[in-house]
Amino acid sequence: MQARLLGERTVPHKLAFQGTTVGGLSGIDRDPCTGEYVFISDDRSSLQPARFYTARLEVDGRGVRTVDFTGTHPFLQPDGSVYPAPALGDGKAVDPEEIRVDPRSCAYWWAQEGDRPQAAGPAVIQPSIQFASPTGRYRGRLELPANYEITMRERGPRRNQSIEAITFGSKGKVVTSAIEGPLLQDGAEPDTANGALVRVTQQARGGRVLGQYAYPLERIFAENDPDSPWGPDTGVPSILAFPDQPHRYLVLERTWVAGAGYKIRLFDATTHQATDVTRIQSLAGRDVTPMRKRLVADFDTLGLTAVDNTEGMTWGPDLPSGERTLILVSDDNFTPEAITQIVALGIR
Repeated sequence: MQARLLGERTVPHKLAFQGTTVGGLSGIDRDPCTGEYVFISDDRSSLQPARFYTARLEVDGRGVRTVDFTGTHPFLQPDGSVYPAPALGDGKAVDPEEIRVDPRSCAYWWAQEGDRPQAAGPAVIQPSIQFASPTGRYRGRLELPANYEITMRERGPRRNQSIEAITFGSKGKVVTSAIEGPLLQDGAEPDTANGALVRVTQQARGGRVLGQYAYPLERIFAENDPDSPWGPDTGVPSILAFPDQPHRYLVLERTWVAGAGYKIRLFDATTHQATDVTRIQSLAGRDVTPMRKRLVADFDTLGLTAVDNTEGMTWGPDLPSGERTLILVSDDNFTPEAITQIVALGIR
């Protein structure tokens, strides 16, 4: 498999749209019922209520020609209210990260990371995968694997390293999710010498776990600036199923290192012949066969104007060349130093 850059387009910083601030776009998918694309914002209701956007994208062999936003809706809680802004200890805020359109019903499934407080006291907010109508109305949620639960013990997802990636496979029969970083019980986070294993879970639409696998995350690509107050940040922000190959995925790895910037890599990965680790409580020190993967693209080599915080991806239209387009979006974190970049790649 090979990838080449078709083109890119940047959305204006803090674009005002229907009373909201466009930004923090951390997930994208195509709605087969409308032909439009849907983006999720990772605004935790700090600027406006947690929300998503719809847009028309013109994509061809020369890349992303136009981006026209067409609508926005807040995600609603079961009682019909919007999600509140974060408040210490209230246990109600959400951290939206990924959105997918159900290929069967065109409902919106979205993932949020929850929150593991840095100290005991404030309420733990559990991660979730919820379903919503195209207007944001709550429709239900998927029961998650037990080891996705955030705890105040040395088990479960690390803070801000829970569910960022979900995808539909097998014509909508299978929902696959990936934890952004290694579970606490599965070992240390990646460093410049070693990678780490993160869990990828296949579930039936009703929640039954079909299998869980260890995905091998790359080691950190550069030393962190010793004077920076921030350490490196790395993980899996998006995973995308191949429609006709139930064991095969595109996996996006996103790494940020102070003083070195972003490293974005795209991998072709498979669960075929990987160990099912559903019943393995801890991967630390265990001899398991991880998912096999192969590098498809290192974004440093694509010729982009900038390599930024790319977090979302979806399949786009097929091209006359025989290539299929892959559309990606970067999360600007609402900061002027970053950009909302929509990229089109040709995949062969």
